[in-house]
Amino acid sequence: MLTWKDVIRFSVNGNPTPDRRVEKTEAEWKELLTPEQFRITRNKGTEAAHTGELCSIYEAGKYNCICCDTPLFDSTIKFNSGTGWPSFTQPIKENAIKYEKDTSYGMVRVEVMCNTCDAHLGHVFPDGPEPSGLRYCINSASMQLETK
Repeated sequence: MLTWKDVIRFSVNGNPTPDRRVEKTEAEWKELLTPEQFRITRNKGTEAAHTGELCSIYEAGKYNCICCDTPLFDSTIKFNSGTGWPSFTQPIKENAIKYEKDTSYGMVRVEVMCNTCDAHLGHVFPDGPEPSGLRYCINSASMQLETK
């Protein structure tokens, strides 16, 4: 189980090696994604709170990257954080997520990205529920729910 200490270690010392890599040109991403998905995943955008379609969905399944279909989170670790974005306590695998220090907007945060294709997903914070204490705050537009 990942903890805040692990997140900080990855953001400072480098991330785990992904199972595979997907790289495309900007034109290829624009052809594949909607304008909103492109703005969020490729340009590090954020959707407005409480507007994402996956915020209030709790069906069983896996949340995959909208860009490369890599499994990122499982529905069993999704929780209602009250923040207005889908929230999770752990990634589906340790190497599914990439972590980088983010100092934009006068804050220090840890950005989370798909480790396979570098799609911006959101941020992780150390104020989630036990036992991990993590809250992955993720844009709905960066994921798709794969139900069984």
